[in-house]
Amino acid sequence: MPIRIVLVGTTHPGNIGAVARAMKNMGLSDLALVNPKHFPHEDATARASGASDILESARVVATLEEALTDCVYVAGASARSRTINWPSMGPRDCAERMIQESAHGKVAAVFGPEKSGLQNEDLDLCHTLLTIPTDPGFSSLNLAMAVQVLTYELRVASMLDQGPVFDAEAPPATADEMEHFYAHLENVLTEIEFLDPENPRHLMRRLRRLYIRARPDKNEVNILRGILTAVDQARKKS
Repeated sequence: MPIRIVLVGTTHPGNIGAVARAMKNMGLSDLALVNPKHFPHEDATARASGASDILESARVVATLEEALTDCVYVAGASARSRTINWPSMGPRDCAERMIQESAHGKVAAVFGPEKSGLQNEDLDLCHTLLTIPTDPGFSSLNLAMAVQVLTYELRVASMLDQGPVFDAEAPPATADEMEHFYAHLENVLTEIEFLDPENPRHLMRRLRRLYIRARPDKNEVNILRGILTAVDQARKKS
């Protein structure tokens, strides 16, 4: 399965090893680590318990953006409530959607630090929020347990008949292409004074949510950036 598990800011190396074991149990092998506190580490190897090959091939990067550069669909795991609502799914629906999206390119599931979870800036890079239903009186899940829940559902979903896959006019835009578009959009909105950089409020975050729902493909992103370029050129001529 072209599915990547991404761990952000993991503090305990044993959890990385346990995640590797959970992945290998369910047939996944693509692990990315964003700024882990301790890695490589003997505790990670010990907890991997036979999945050391996944640790050896794990990619360590400095930022979440780097870990998601080639991804066309990203789910971010979080139990915390948010000021701005994100599209949200449970693990079963999320796994089925990830399997469907994997027909178009690399997809990823992102898990945050053990104590704090993902920040809003991390979720800005995600298409949906993954929420694992737990008892409200004891909702905290160990990192490896959370990954095991999702990877199990991915395994089940991969064995289902997803129906015919229809060729799109163009493949979905990657995370890297969308980030370049958002930067271009923010720059033009600032130049035309629609966005006040001194008081941005949540404008760009809400616009991200809009385009996440729209899921533009590569051609559509090129069209949108062409419009932004034309707006900028017209402004400079006036």
